[in-house]
Amino acid sequence: MKALLTAALLASASPALALEPAWPDLEAALYEGRTLNAGENIIAIDAPYRTYDDARTRIAAQVAAPEGQMLASLTVILDENPMPVSAVFTFNSPLPRFNFEATFRVNGPTPLHMVAETTDGQLWMVESFVKTSGQGACAAPPGTDPEEALLNLGDMEIGVSGGASPLDRLGALAHGQKQVDIDVSHPSHSGMQMDQISLLFIPMRYVESLDVELDGAGYVDITGSISLSENPSVSLSVPRSAGHVGVTMTDTDGTTTRAERSLADW
Repeated sequence: MKALLTAALLASASPALALEPAWPDLEAALYEGRTLNAGENIIAIDAPYRTYDDARTRIAAQVAAPEGQMLASLTVILDENPMPVSAVFTFNSPLPRFNFEATFRVNGPTPLHMVAETTDGQLWMVESFVKTSGQGACAAPPGTDPEEALLNLGDMEIGVSGGASPLDRLGALAHGQKQVDIDVSHPSHSGMQMDQISLLFIPMRYVESLDVELDGAGYVDITGSISLSENPSVSLSVPRSAGHVGVTMTDTDGTTTRAERSLADW
């Protein structure tokens, strides 16, 4: 299923310099005529006006479900990236609110859409725009030697804090929560990068999923893409009552790794 979704999204993506905006076609392909409600009161995006580093741009959001509803999923779409659907957060149990921050490649100037789905099936959309410095991040050479990157591929470090972080910049939507920070060692090869010695293209290989558990139960499943940066970092809000976190990483070559950490002292 994930492979079919990836193929469809790559096929529907417009080039970064396309004259026509990609969003109408993306909206039709992804949501098949479903209504996208204005989500300004649901989703608050925190993204730079212009990227400092196209290959590692931090994008964050705070999401709060409408009164009487719960969140089922959140989708991050960088319209003009080669793989526009950049990350999907699917909640194992519906949540009233959720905050995240992650590092992305932004291939060129692009609209940024985020779409939240609530448990009643409604969709809520907000839009922003990110300018870039013209590095062509998805095709830029890797920051580390591809062979060296394989030695630590899949290693993860998990940190935790009380939430005094960029996740809280836009408002106090994270009451009763703390923040889990996940740093993944992975080259996130886009398939568009060239080995600087052999001058051959490096095969695509990226983080396909991060499955996060709290106290032994599923919390959120994150579907990745080539839009995730090299050595991606992902920060998530979790309930303050959570005592243990486990993270399973699976990449597109089938490599699976796992890391765990106690949250009891936070």
